[in-house]
Amino acid sequence: MTTERREPAFDADERTSLEGWLEFHRRTLALKCEGLTDAQLGTASVEPSPMSLMGLVRHMTDVERFWYRTVLVDEAVTPLYWTDEDPDADFRLGEGVGRQEAYANWQAEIGTARRNAAGFALDDLSRGRHRRSGQRMNLRWIHTHMIEEYARHNGHADLIRERIDGVTGD
Repeated sequence: MTTERREPAFDADERTSLEGWLEFHRRTLALKCEGLTDAQLGTASVEPSPMSLMGLVRHMTDVERFWYRTVLVDEAVTPLYWTDEDPDADFRLGEGVGRQEAYANWQAEIGTARRNAAGFALDDLSRGRHRRSGQRMNLRWIHTHMIEEYARHNGHADLIRERIDGVTGD
């Protein structure tokens, strides 16, 4: 499988641009994971951090789940990989953690995020509230935050992938 990415058109409207950049960054993370074994995907970045490419996929699964289900549509779901007692559990990989399950969960959450976002205009406020601030936010803010979240973690993914097999590039 080869992941293809495209930047949004230079003259795209705001929503198309935001969703285009979000998709670009989702695909960037997938590209960084492409062609690696489960063991390589589970390789930690540097001590003492447990961060790995598989951990980043699991983390972004729960990030997608939180913003587009819990906050945007006020759906009562719990995280798949972390808990309040262990907020970094998404990065700690146990035995038997494999790409197929992690990738399938991530893609399922992306599909749900797309469907949920399609029902909102950029200025529409979320039905749910942020768990710490208690605030509602519009879809524009959520999309922008998600672009930032992916971009930051894709920087981590660049370094982890280079450490694994020397592959670099955006």
